[in-house]
Amino acid sequence: MTTCILQIGDFKGASALGAATQKAKLKLLLAKDLPQAIEIAAKHPIAMAFADTELGLPNLFTTLNDNQISLPVVACGPAQPVQNAVKAIRLGAIEYLSTPVEETLITALFDKITPPETADFTPIHGDPKTIELLEQAKQFAASNATVLLRGESGTGKEVFSRYIHNHSPRNNNEFIAVNCAAIPENLLESELFGHEKGAFSGAVGKRLGKFQQADKGTLLLDEISEMDLPLQAKLLRAIQERVIDPVGSTQPVPVDIRLIATTNRQLEEYVAEGKFREDLYFRLNVVALEIPPLRERPGDIEPLANHFATQYGNQNGLTNLTISAEALKKLQECYWKGNVRELENTIHRAVLMMGTDTTMQPAHIVLSPMSLQMMGAIEPANQQAAQAAGTGPLPTSTAAAQRYAAASGNFQGGTGANKSEFVGKSLADVEKELILSTITYCQGNRQHAATILGISIQQLKKKLDTYDTAA
Repeated sequence: MTTCILQIGDFKGASALGAATQKAKLKLLLAKDLPQAIEIAAKHPIAMAFADTELGLPNLFTTLNDNQISLPVVACGPAQPVQNAVKAIRLGAIEYLSTPVEETLITALFDKITPPETADFTPIHGDPKTIELLEQAKQFAASNATVLLRGESGTGKEVFSRYIHNHSPRNNNEFIAVNCAAIPENLLESELFGHEKGAFSGAVGKRLGKFQQADKGTLLLDEISEMDLPLQAKLLRAIQERVIDPVGSTQPVPVDIRLIATTNRQLEEYVAEGKFREDLYFRLNVVALEIPPLRERPGDIEPLANHFATQYGNQNGLTNLTISAEALKKLQECYWKGNVRELENTIHRAVLMMGTDTTMQPAHIVLSPMSLQMMGAIEPANQQAAQAAGTGPLPTSTAAAQRYAAASGNFQGGTGANKSEFVGKSLADVEKELILSTITYCQGNRQHAATILGISIQQLKKKLDTYDTAA
């Protein structure tokens, strides 16, 4: 099943979308208006939609919700005023691209959804722990057993899921991923199991759910702990009996899938608190793999950093980009609270700060306050534990954290901002001013703004949801 991209309307620079889609070997579907877009989305698995803001985004998202269709939408419209981007994100867009849209920005979005093409795909690694984990994953891949991947957010659970699929007998069939935390409760059932025409008000046609799209292949349920209890019961039946009940259907539909689930929660605690079904827990926990955080597999940092540097360097016209030994040392000493995702954002931001330089230096690398604070918090405890054990002082990262802060303009500033500007303001006000100013600086491009801020797109969206539209 070919990955499909949906273009809604005819915005400036739409030809760039066509070119990027062709290069990425994706299928581009065209909708001239919202009714046609809904009709196409009900019949095809759409990985991402690009919508002209002139068609009316409020109407688009209302129509999608009425038809219980969850769709990643990239809004495409004028760069000014910047409130256009804020409004689009508040409505539910995952990104706002200024028109005429640039092919490089579209390609960057496609990189997130384009699956590895080769069956011998292997996650980028270099640490012995990761090597051992990949060997275990390859052994389990040969079976049809359900796999539960556990680990902190950003450790690469979906990448390991693809690795398992690509080394399984099902590798010639579909790998379908569903983020249970990203889809609203009222849409998730239809997203998973599909619906019949007329099943509810607004259901203009039959729609296949992810279970049917993944038939004969692999279905990944990402962050399964966020699924509501009533839907957990329906999922349990699908796993046990390998049949699903589309919304509005009177006949069960058989499915043949290999299920992989991921979580960053302690499911045992959720079961004890009544938030997760015990019978579903045991059905999922047939094979469990624990993916260590990045700080516990330091051998992965260098190959990952080089990969991201090359990727974002190429996107920004910097070929043959290298990382200096001093910069690499700075990366290896970081706590990486956000794991691989934080490392990727840090390298992306560093590339943007490099200008025309081709060698990344420590000054280009701005580490997140969260990771720096974690380094400062754990080292005194390590020192006390070492002294109590009589093993002498341990190398401290606190001084390193202070050096990083000074080198980057006191954490995120990078410019040594006038501290008097912040006196009398609350932390929330300062944060809001920083975020909105960064979006303005990036001409409404939320991807670039999130990268500079060192947070994910989802985190940025949540922040913007709390702000007044006119701010």
